[in-house]
Amino acid sequence: MAKANIHPDYHFINVQMTDGTVFQTRSTYGKEGDTLALDIDPTSHPAWTGGNARLLDQGGRVAQFNKRFGGLSLTKK
Repeated sequence: MAKANIHPDYHFINVQMTDGTVFQTRSTYGKEGDTLALDIDPTSHPAWTGGNARLLDQGGRVAQFNKRFGGLSLTKK
């Protein structure tokens, strides 16, 4: 027994990027022709623009721990 009308309306919307460019795609967001204005997109997010390179150069969590506590010893003297 299949349920009728269980899928949301899938229609065309406009997506406005942070630099002002607009493209059209299909989505369940809003109504036909609505505009979705993005706060973060691939043109502005540090993960895609390289803004987080400084964090990668600092090393991982273990490297940070060793840098901070590298002189400590857990052995009994």
